[in-house]
Amino acid sequence: MTIALRMRSSGPGPIAGQACVFLMRMSELTVGDDSLARPASGPDRARTVQDFARSELFDRTFREGMELVEDTAAYLDGEGRRESRILSRSAALAYAAESMKLTTRLMQIASWLLVQRAVREGDMTPEAACEPRYRLNERKIEAEPSHAELPIALIEYLVRSEKLFDRALYLDRRMYLDGQDETPVNPVLSQMGLLEAAFRS
Repeated sequence: MTIALRMRSSGPGPIAGQACVFLMRMSELTVGDDSLARPASGPDRARTVQDFARSELFDRTFREGMELVEDTAAYLDGEGRRESRILSRSAALAYAAESMKLTTRLMQIASWLLVQRAVREGDMTPEAACEPRYRLNERKIEAEPSHAELPIALIEYLVRSEKLFDRALYLDRRMYLDGQDETPVNPVLSQMGLLEAAFRS
């Protein structure tokens, strides 16, 4: 499970081939239901998608996502594995469930980022990236950890992944779904300006 997370990238440059292929395939498992998503279309939408893929905002998001993937993989393979061995049975079961949840969430984020990078590098058209199967699903909001004995490091990784997922979900909705049938509240702000504003808050 954690081997699939391990890849090295300081930016949107080349990623290890097998990991990249694996994550692109994972996108088939992490996308939304076609009946729930409305595929965006039109030149303005495609231009927004392409502008984002070429932006500094995407560079930062890609780097943060891949660094979190690497850090999490290292933790689960090392310190996390050692910590899980000294937990009570109930806590160990909760650890396994939360680790799976963390890994799945990071796969969803990485798959989404790789789709945007494919647009950036010309391997996918913006129109193709608008397909419903590439959309992120809403995640279940949980108020507290599933077990009081979970290692603090695991909880921190869970929180970091949740925050990054929520930001990626916001970007996904802004670029691909929102505003198709409505007029922007502030016409002075461009679509890219709204995306940038999300990361300043």
